[in-house]
Amino acid sequence: MIYFAVFVVPLVAGIVAGYALREKWQANLNKATLPIIIALVFSLGFSIGIDNDALSSLPRVGWNALFIASLTIVFSIVLVELARRKVKLA
Repeated sequence: MIYFAVFVVPLVAGIVAGYALREKWQANLNKATLPIIIALVFSLGFSIGIDNDALSSLPRVGWNALFIASLTIVFSIVLVELARRKVKLA
């Protein structure tokens, strides 16, 4: 439960702060977003690289992730097409 709060509390605080300051900070935050995302991806890669268990299971996890992502894309396309036909759009 504590781990849940570690992620949810900053998320909610960020949403509230972003809503309150959306007019003032938008231009400045757009410049900072890419370097922050790059730093997060680097830290994730670093964490995987130093953990032997995570590194050895990466191929299996990668194939599972590819399979799940592929099914998500395929079924999204199929269901959107069925919904479009049902509603008679293009």
